[in-house]
Amino acid sequence: MDFHFDVLKTDPTGARLGRLTTPHGTIDTPAFMPVGTAGTVKGLTQQALNELGVQILLGNTYHLYLRPGHERIRQLGGLHRFMSWPGAILTDSGGFQVFSLADLRKISDEGVVFRSHLDGSEHFLTPEKSIEIQQALGSDIAMAFDECIEYSADHERAAEALRRTTLWARRCREYAGARHHDGRTNAEASTNPGQSIFGIVQGGMHAELRRDSARQLVDLDFPGYAIGGLAVGEPHSLSIEMAAIAAELLPKDRPRYVMGVGLPEQLVDYVSCGVDMMDCVLPTRNARNGCLFTSTGRVNIGNAIYAGDPRPPDERCSCMVCRNYSRAYLRHLFQANEILASILNSHHNVAFFLDIMGKIRQAIAFGELADFSSEFQARIEAGEP
Repeated sequence: MDFHFDVLKTDPTGARLGRLTTPHGTIDTPAFMPVGTAGTVKGLTQQALNELGVQILLGNTYHLYLRPGHERIRQLGGLHRFMSWPGAILTDSGGFQVFSLADLRKISDEGVVFRSHLDGSEHFLTPEKSIEIQQALGSDIAMAFDECIEYSADHERAAEALRRTTLWARRCREYAGARHHDGRTNAEASTNPGQSIFGIVQGGMHAELRRDSARQLVDLDFPGYAIGGLAVGEPHSLSIEMAAIAAELLPKDRPRYVMGVGLPEQLVDYVSCGVDMMDCVLPTRNARNGCLFTSTGRVNIGNAIYAGDPRPPDERCSCMVCRNYSRAYLRHLFQANEILASILNSHHNVAFFLDIMGKIRQAIAFGELADFSSEFQARIEAGEP
């Protein structure tokens, strides 16, 4: 199946209803991608994800490289077969994880020397190595290796990271197209010959650098583009501003992906920038800590007020958890530290994020995204009666 993207309708806000076709299936956009860091969305089976209607998952190059190792996954037929997932997979480049290892890494134009968070062993990750790993994994979408920087980075630091990100993006493309002695390119020899590479816009919180980065990556003609370096501590309004600036310069016929965002009430804001894909660890991470996202705001299920509450987590939600379990029971599981607490909480939160995206797509189809956004925000702000 070829990789291509179709914009089906554009809302007055600038939001796009689209369809992304990949070697492992079609994705309705705007799409929210659950994060399956180490080949698993924590707390959820692949069967559950399939039943929830998940069309694409995110996997992590850094973590899978360290454990169990990309060569082992290659030998076992690639990540789809290894984790028994029939749908599409996007793998990030490892750039953000290396960024988060600030005390354990050293960056140069060649690549990044870092120490494993698992055992302290030293590794060298280059743009070429990142693509090699992702080709072994066989994801449908591979991300170019980039340098992600902290929110507070000044102009000089951001400009240097932008320069390096463009340099590395070019090297990623060149490596994918390099030929073996048998005439095949590296891409053709991967476990998924239909894999596509997305470039990542950087530039920190500096508008002109964001524009420069977008233009430089467009010149490299990637089949899709991501906007990185957001949700790293900056105010939400600034995050949206940077996303909008970058999206405006990206090709209208290519998918756009904002990495690592966001809260339920923030999703519409990014979609309104003309963004087609998002991912975030919040649904499952918050679930494990007893925080449920609902249509009237967050429910911290460990609170004593829920000890005798017979209501479902969210009376507007039709997910399996809300159809079958009470807040009282979920609180009991959480307080008892039962594994089932994480499973049920994660199921609901992922279902909630997917439901929001489904309603966003429906609103775009009818040209009513602004109305949907106003109603949703008002419900969240009002909270429970």
